[in-house]
Order: sequence, then structure tokens, then C-alpha cells
Amino acid sequence: MFTRFTNIINVLQALDKVYSNSEMVRKILRCLPRTWMPKVTAIEQAKNLNTLPLEVLLGSLMTHELSMQNKDDDEEKEKRKKKVVALKSSIIEDSDDDDDDELSLITRNFKKFLASKKKFGEK
Repeated sequence: MFTRFTNIINVLQALDKVYSNSEMVRKILRCLPRTWMPKVTAIEQAKNLNTLPLEVLLGSLMTHELSMQNKDDDEEKEKRKKKVVALKSSIIEDSDDDDDDELSLITRNFKKFLASKKKFGEK
């Protein structure tokens, strides 16, 4: 953005339209997107725009941009860390078969037991 701005300012200077430093600072602050409004307000409140050099403003904006990118990167990493991995469950019939096998074994043994008692009673 600054390169385009500088190119435009240079062409205007060649056409004998010269802007003061404070006018250029104000134009840059005005053209920033809405997401930058808190930073723009902070700069306007904290610094005198009439004496603020253009280079200082650009340094401040670039620093803010880097911190915003770092914050976005950190948030993206947190989202990746918090991603929940759900495993697909399946019904294993072996456990049911084991239960059925155990139940049938107990039933057979109990029937044998009753049969032996019945035979004992007949004797």
C-alpha cells in the first residue's frame, strides 16, 4: 500500500501538486480498512498528526500488522489443537457371542445338574 501511495504522491509532485506531511498522514489513516479503526483512533489520540513523520506512522502500522498476523496464527494453532477427533464405533458381535456362549454353557451344566438330581431321586 505504501509503495502505491508513494508512486501516486510522486506523480502528483511531478504535476506540481504537493502535499504536506500531515496531509499525507491523514490520507493514509483515512484509507485504512475498518478492522484498523481501533489503531487509527489510538494514533490520532496519542500523537500529534501535524508533527508525526510519515515514516513513524508506517513503522507503527507495520508493527501492528505483524502483531495481528501473529495473533491470527496463534488462534489458528489453537483451533487445530482443539480439534476433536471422533472415532467411528462399531458393534462387535464377539462380545455378544461370548455372553451367549457363557449363558449356554451355564444352562447346559444346570440341566445336567438337574438331570443328575432327578436320577438320584429315582434310585
